[in-house]
Amino acid sequence: MISAIDHVQLATPAGSEDDLRAFYAGALGMTEIPKPPALAARGGCWFQTGPVQLHLGIERNFSPAKKAHPGLRVTGIEAFAARLTAHGVNVTWDDDLPGHLRFFAHDPVGNRLEFLEPVTPSGRGE
Repeated sequence: MISAIDHVQLATPAGSEDDLRAFYAGALGMTEIPKPPALAARGGCWFQTGPVQLHLGIERNFSPAKKAHPGLRVTGIEAFAARLTAHGVNVTWDDDLPGHLRFFAHDPVGNRLEFLEPVTPSGRGE
């Protein structure tokens, strides 16, 4: 039986690791975690925060995910959006999901990411 998502993998072009580190570790505040040696030889990089892992793997003939995306739950979403904006990341707010504050952003290679926070009865993030 499925009990949780272990990780989400996103594709990335060869040679993009430094830009990914600046974004996922620098802007998002995630920690880079080591890949097993056999997988490290393939390139890419992995990041983690709490139980959430994102794996960025090299894909030949890379094309960014324009619609498909991980939905990442955050706390203090307004401050988090301001953090990303301060790092030069464009955030696009969307109010189409009832009961949530949310925005979309793209990583340096164009992959779409969703950030969301459930709202309290007062209408603010938890």
